Amino acid sequence: MAKTSTRKLPPGRLKIARALKTLLGKKDFNSITTAEIAKTAGVTEGLIYKYFNDKRDLLFKVLLELFEQFLLQMEKDLKGVEGALNKLRSIIQSTLFWYDQQRVFTRILLVEVRNSPDFFKSDAYQQCVRDYSKIIMDIIHEGIDLDEIRKDIKPSVIRQVIQGSVEHVCLPAIIFNREIAVETATEDLCCTIFFGIQR
Repeated sequence: MAKTSTRKLPPGRLKIARALKTLLGKKDFNSITTAEIAKTAGVTEGLIYKYFNDKRDLLFKVLLELFEQFLLQMEKDLKGVEGALNKLRSIIQSTLFWYDQQRVFTRILLVEVRNSPDFFKSDAYQQCVRDYSKIIMDIIHEGIDLDEIRKDIKPSVIRQVIQGSVEHVCLPAIIFNREIAVETATEDLCCTIFFGIQR
């Protein structure tokens, strides 16, 4: 289940995170300077280093915040859904919709952090990405136990196919700033994936 921090964050820290999100909506991360972030936030550059180790640490913290929000929404969307395949469909649709609507989040996750070894040590990965993967894995195991999903395919492979397919559908739209056709993409992915895994 998604966990969100209930601790109230200092106003300066919130301004800095908000500033980076604003700037990421206009340009790529590597071209953003700490001076720009400070100016956009209306704070001193030194305040950034009070709350964050460096610019990349700030990026990971922003991703953590946005990923927590995504997981909460995904869990709401799953409430009341019966059957493993229907749950997987809900996750695919929720992910596509969130990726389409929350472009800064998607750009950070799919473009900005993937080549950084430090990302895989960050809370965003260790907590949120792993939580997301675990939710999918638990549903796959549920489907196997209930005879909805084939037992002769490794659950980890099914999970990788789902996550990888969603990301590859979204990536061109993120890079070229195109709309993601959520309903069509959901139907196409589910038809293709479920054809291979359904008993």
